[in-house]
Amino acid sequence: MKSEFALAFNEVLEEKGLPRDVIMSAIESAMVSAYRKSVGASLAQAVEVKIDLDKGTVQVFAEKEVTDDIADDRTEVLLEEARKVNPDCQIGDIVMIDSTPENFGRIAAQTARQGIQQKIRDAEKETQFEFFGKQVGEIISGVVQAVNSRQATIGLDLKAEGTLLKKDMIPNERFRLHDRIRAYVYEVKDSKGLQIMLSRGHRNFLRRLLENEVPEIYHGIVEIRSIAREPGQRAKVAVSATQQGIDPVGACVGQRGVRIQAIVRELHDEKIDVIEWNPDAAVYISKAISPARVSGVYLNHGSGENKSAMVVVPEDQLSLAIGREGQNARLAAKLTGWRIDILSVTEAAAKAMVKLREDPSLQELAAKETETVARVEDLLQKKAEGRALSMDDNTLLTRFVDRVEKRGEADRKRQDDEREASIRATREGIDPRAFEMNILDVPEIKSHVQVILQESGIETLGDLMFQMKMEPDKVLSFNGIGPKAYEDLVELVNTYKFPAMTVPEAVAEPVAEAVVVAEPVEEVVAPVTEVELVEPEAQPEAEPVVEEVVEAEVPAEEKSFEELFKLESLRQARTEGEPATEEEEALPGSGKKKGKKKKGYTVEYDPDKDSTVVRYKHKKEDDWGDW
Repeated sequence: MKSEFALAFNEVLEEKGLPRDVIMSAIESAMVSAYRKSVGASLAQAVEVKIDLDKGTVQVFAEKEVTDDIADDRTEVLLEEARKVNPDCQIGDIVMIDSTPENFGRIAAQTARQGIQQKIRDAEKETQFEFFGKQVGEIISGVVQAVNSRQATIGLDLKAEGTLLKKDMIPNERFRLHDRIRAYVYEVKDSKGLQIMLSRGHRNFLRRLLENEVPEIYHGIVEIRSIAREPGQRAKVAVSATQQGIDPVGACVGQRGVRIQAIVRELHDEKIDVIEWNPDAAVYISKAISPARVSGVYLNHGSGENKSAMVVVPEDQLSLAIGREGQNARLAAKLTGWRIDILSVTEAAAKAMVKLREDPSLQELAAKETETVARVEDLLQKKAEGRALSMDDNTLLTRFVDRVEKRGEADRKRQDDEREASIRATREGIDPRAFEMNILDVPEIKSHVQVILQESGIETLGDLMFQMKMEPDKVLSFNGIGPKAYEDLVELVNTYKFPAMTVPEAVAEPVAEAVVVAEPVEEVVAPVTEVELVEPEAQPEAEPVVEEVVEAEVPAEEKSFEELFKLESLRQARTEGEPATEEEEALPGSGKKKGKKKKGYTVEYDPDKDSTVVRYKHKKEDDWGDW
């Protein structure tokens, strides 16, 4: 039968949901603290606690010095007692002795209760922090435990609590106790207790809902490019397909809108516009303005946040394109990253007329459009008088605006390209080492000027040189830079010299080695040339040359024992009328000396077998054949 201690221990395990080792470690640590407090033991003294769950007993072992006379029983023990634990111990040794006080289990339980509870709370918080730290960026579900005017407390797994602030709720959303809701975890921090921050108004909450409802997004077939959202009112989502033949908008909407409607219900009837992303900015912006119909989109390419686009819509589509309180235009700008100006056809035509008169680069176009300009002026006057324009009139105005704006857009793009080329040329004209030198490491610049430049965004000497060449007046406008400091900076930029770059000598070594390696190649080719000269064998004049070549090469080759035996057998088997080969004559004991090579045979070298081959020829009637 288990002890009460073991039953209580198991009950704590089930209640807290923590590992057994964590609870046991917390209890042992609390018991050690209780022992030190009860007997007044020093922190330098080693103390261990052993717990037997089955018997319900607690033993405390303390480190004590072996002595023959006890002055302090908390740190000393007699030799006789010490040898019961360690028979080999001597005076002055340190041993661990059972030092459990009487009724220590009950006393320790009272003293260590708060310590055990604190240790368990710390272990719970650590486990919760580790678990929910991995949930950041994901959707979790919980139960509403408390609601007030500022926030709602949500009960989560592992007995943790999440906080849903008022600003992170969907407007006009009301919660009741014990409602189960889903929320997005955007932050988990451990300051004055574990804080799990939840949100239902975050745009990534909509992203995760789409991933859960649309399998194509979850598997990467459809990709979410951008999301713009005003919680509780309207949202725009740009999607694109990563595979051909996939309709990204249809995949998100679902058959009869079943997929998107499930998300709309979760967001309390928030309207969601799903559009197809397009790499062409003009097409992308025209789709982002939907459901309004667009007549034309004209881009003004700039750098960073200076990109703007003028969107021209028909008169009857102007209010729809702008939206209630500018909501549709605002969401389209957030979705695309462009600043969008929405104009009606007549407003765009009036703006084009002013541009046509004032812009010198459009004078040639103005001369060609003289009749059209007069017609446009009449239509604008007609519109100002409150009279309605026909469809043909609107078409004429739309085409006029398109011609003027397209010409202006081409000029602006050319100017932007020229500016980018100028910036690139300026940066290339600066020594690359300048961009690696921190502005604080330039001794020629005063320390207070260095700080001012760094606070203004100039981190390196290269940044300063670039700024002085592109916009020198901007440096003078920095707070704290006066005329004298400015003149010093101008002189520094104009006169600063970098040390000459030295070329390592080791670079030239491989070239010398390559020249040396090339020499043996020429030596190998020489023998081949000599052999080619010997090819005409049938001519009598070539015989002395053949003799010299054969005599120089054949003796140089060393014959193995098998080759010598073969040649000897061939010589003995030959008839008397046949001439002996040069190799047979060179054999020891042949009794013949090498002489002039006789006609009727040739000596050739076979490169495949790496050996010398003797080919005999004899005259048979009128034909020569190999024997």
